[in-house]
Amino acid sequence: MTEVRGESAAAQEERIIEEHLAQEAERALNRKLSPWVKLGIVAAFVVVFFGSFMLGRYPVMPVEWFQGVIAHFAQLIDPSAPIDNTLDNVLFKIRFPRICVVLLVGAALAVAGASYQGMFKNPLVSPDILGASAGASFGACLALLLDLPNAYVQLFAFCGGMLAVGLAVWLNKLVRYDPILGLVLGGILVSTLFQSGTSVVKLLADANDKLPSITFWLMGSFASEDADQLAVIILPMLGGFALLLLESWKLNVLSFGDEEARSMGINTRLVRLVVIFASTLVVSCSVAVSGIVGWVGLVVPHVARAVVGPNYRVLLPASMIIGSTFLLIVDDIARLMLSVEIPIGILTAIMGVPFFVIIFRHNMRGWK
Repeated sequence: MTEVRGESAAAQEERIIEEHLAQEAERALNRKLSPWVKLGIVAAFVVVFFGSFMLGRYPVMPVEWFQGVIAHFAQLIDPSAPIDNTLDNVLFKIRFPRICVVLLVGAALAVAGASYQGMFKNPLVSPDILGASAGASFGACLALLLDLPNAYVQLFAFCGGMLAVGLAVWLNKLVRYDPILGLVLGGILVSTLFQSGTSVVKLLADANDKLPSITFWLMGSFASEDADQLAVIILPMLGGFALLLLESWKLNVLSFGDEEARSMGINTRLVRLVVIFASTLVVSCSVAVSGIVGWVGLVVPHVARAVVGPNYRVLLPASMIIGSTFLLIVDDIARLMLSVEIPIGILTAIMGVPFFVIIFRHNMRGWK
C-alpha cells in the first residue's frame, strides 16, 4: 500500500512539474519583445553591412562610399555621367556581391539550425544533422576531382546535399516507432557514407594539383563570390526562407509534443518534411557557393534565443538577421587579419566554440 501511495505521489509531483514547465513555456512564447531589442538587432546589422563596404585592401571612406553610390546610379540613368571606375568596381563588382552572398549564407545556416533545433527539440542539433553538408561536400569534391568548371562544382554540391537528405528521409521509414530517432539515425548513416566518399575522392586526387584546391574548398571561403553566383542562389534561398517562416508557428506547437500538435489538427509528418526540404534547400545553396562554414547554425540560434526568447515566429527572423551579421563580421576579419585571406570555416570554429560554451552554460534552461 505504501509503495502504491509512493508511486501516486511521485506521479503527482511529476505532473505538477510538467504543468509548471508548460506554464513557463507559455509565458515565454507570449513574452513581448522590447522595441529597444529590435532596434539593437537591426542597428547592428545596418552598421556591419555598410561598414563592410569600407573595409578591405582598398579602404573606402564614408564620403567616398556615398559619392560612389551616387555616381553609380547616375551613370545608370545617364551613361555619359563621370564615374571613378576603380571605386565603382570595388563597391559594386567585388564587395556588393560578396556581402550579399555572405548575408544569405549566414541567414540560411542560422535559420536552418534554429528550425532543426525546434523540430528535433534538441539544442545540440545543427544544419548538417541530416547529412546536407556531407553530401554537398562530396558532390563538390567530385566535381573538383573531375576538373569541371565552377558552375558544375556548385551544381554537384547542391545535388549532393539534396541527395543526402533524401536518403536520410528514406532511411527514416525503417524506424517506424520513433520518427525523430529515425531521422537522426538516417542522418548519421548518410553523413558517414558521404564523408567516406569525400575521403576516397581526396585519396584519388593529385597531391600537387587538385588535392590542395579540394582541401581549401572544404575550409570554406567567400573569396570568389561574384554577381553570377549571387544570381544563382538568391531565388532558391528566398523560397526556402519563406517556407520556414510560414512554418514558424507550427514549430511552436511541435515544441509541446506531437500529441499536442496533432490535437490541434497539424500534420506533424508534413511539417517535418517541409522544414527538412526548406532547410536542405538553403543549406545546400550555402555549401555550394561557400564550402563548409561550421558552427553558425549551431551557435547563432542560441544567441537569438537568449535575446528574443523561444517563440519561433520571432526567433527565426531574429536568427536570420543575427546570423547574417555574425558571418559578415567573421568575413571582414578573414579579409583583413592577415596578408592572405583566412578560410572562413577556420574562424567560425575558433569564434564559435567559446561562444557556444558561454551560451550553453547560461541559456539551457528553456530546453529542459
